[in-house]
Amino acid sequence: MKTDTIVSTPKLVTVPARAWLVVALLCVVGCLNYLDRIMITTMRESIKAAIPMTDAQFGLLTAVFLWIYGLLSPYAGFLADRFNRSRVIIGSLFIWSLVTWLTAHATTFEELLLTRALMGISEACYIPAAMALIVDYHRGPTRSLATGIHLAGVMIGQSLGFLGGMIAENRDWSTAFSVFGLVGIGYAVVLALFLRDAPRPVEDETVLTQTEKPVRFGEAVRNLFSKPAFSLLLLFWALLGVVGWLVVGWLPTFYQEHFNLPQSQAGLYATGYFHTAALVGVLVGGALTDRISRNNPRGRILVPALALCIAAPAIFLASTTPVLAVAIVGFICFAFTRVFADTNMMPILCLIADERYRATGYGILNLGSCIVGGLSLYAGGALRDAQVSFSQLFQIATVLLLICAATLFWLKSQTWLTSSEQ
Repeated sequence: MKTDTIVSTPKLVTVPARAWLVVALLCVVGCLNYLDRIMITTMRESIKAAIPMTDAQFGLLTAVFLWIYGLLSPYAGFLADRFNRSRVIIGSLFIWSLVTWLTAHATTFEELLLTRALMGISEACYIPAAMALIVDYHRGPTRSLATGIHLAGVMIGQSLGFLGGMIAENRDWSTAFSVFGLVGIGYAVVLALFLRDAPRPVEDETVLTQTEKPVRFGEAVRNLFSKPAFSLLLLFWALLGVVGWLVVGWLPTFYQEHFNLPQSQAGLYATGYFHTAALVGVLVGGALTDRISRNNPRGRILVPALALCIAAPAIFLASTTPVLAVAIVGFICFAFTRVFADTNMMPILCLIADERYRATGYGILNLGSCIVGGLSLYAGGALRDAQVSFSQLFQIATVLLLICAATLFWLKSQTWLTSSEQ
């Protein structure tokens, strides 16, 4: 089979200070992105007390967001490829922050559901555009670390979700939405002053004026899927999403049932330790990958592949051991190494996709992750109802991790590089 190839020549790349300024600015946006979307899940009782609804309706608030967010991600990515990336980011932040503020003024379930749907639309535009803008600025020696720092901001936003429940408990459920909505609107003004698209390399200017045409959505999708490596990458990301959602969704319950722990202690081990390890992992993984890829561009693929080879036995050992300390260390090791793939996902996509379609490609990958995320959570529950043990579920996850690693090794063998990335 004919393989995709990428050829260019090595060169020394100097990263300007503005490139790191962009990462710092977007790190804050990534934090707000996930904080605004997730904090509603931490104030369930307060919201239900103010706006009567069933548990199914409350679950629908998150489901509608996820469905719309996932379905629109490919087209949202296309907008960032077709138009100015920084303006798409600023517009996305302003609109979802306005919607966050409006959420505080909802008085019925229908109004609350509408705001969640609108948030799904507006937030879908952010991640593909942000990741594409970061790799536009970081063209090689700092690419993985830069995306890792941005993901660290996202993880901090996830970790701060508890603020919603805390504020709702001490004041009112709407207060958190008002405060963080206004914070986001104000920060959008800051971005408008400082965030700009990356200047094109001088050597690309002549080619641009002679050959580039406006990006079209259908053309972008056809171009991406014309490369077998992209379909393989989509499969990899989907399988890794199954593992991620399966572990994150069921780990607290595993600790409770397998080791007879109280809910608070199980939650600490399943979230506090776990997400801290993941936060460190995206930073270490990014820095390590950048160092290795200086002499071997395929390091962008090799490092996460090797990391998954460590994550697989770690989760197997953690899910089968009767010793709590061993389980904790195993899941911490899994959390630390599994995110090496996250911090390298966009850099790997840059080795495969045409530069004009990177954001569209990331949006398609995002769609695949959202679909399998919901399915894996449902499937995990169905298997539990069928009396499948957590150890068996996590053994399935172990096999999927090994398949993911093998997929990356195969992808590495099919893509040969003699250059720094563009």
